[in-house]
Amino acid sequence: MRVWWWSFMLVALTGCAAAPTRADADATAIRATLEQWRQDFNARRGARICELFAPELRADFQGMPELGHAAVCARLRKAMAEPAGSLQLALRIQDVMVSGAQAVVRLTWTSTETAPNGKAQAEDEQGLDVFARQPDGSWKIVRYVAYPVRRE
Repeated sequence: MRVWWWSFMLVALTGCAAAPTRADADATAIRATLEQWRQDFNARRGARICELFAPELRADFQGMPELGHAAVCARLRKAMAEPAGSLQLALRIQDVMVSGAQAVVRLTWTSTETAPNGKAQAEDEQGLDVFARQPDGSWKIVRYVAYPVRRE
């Protein structure tokens, strides 16, 4: 009788495990999209660099005027014109919150610039990205706010 009881409980509890939700799958897809973008930037794959952003993008960086899609892409292409080793990005994602066809990501980008003499300088930028699900199912940034973080 005891063996039957424990077998029943094991099967019952296994069935109660939380199934992944659509929001979980979307959060995973957004994380993967951001990581792929980072890899593309660091490898200087310029053809894909603007795919992360929706055409209606509005970007705010502390102390600068608002930028649209064309201006953000122009800045990224200029940064990518530097030799592959001179500017590299690292990414730390703190939160991904998905609600339907919208998502908000809180993250930190660390840009490390290496001078020709080998001296490296790193800067952190904290950001909040708003993603929208596109008709093809992909996620693109429609708004972002970013600001530099002072290192202590």
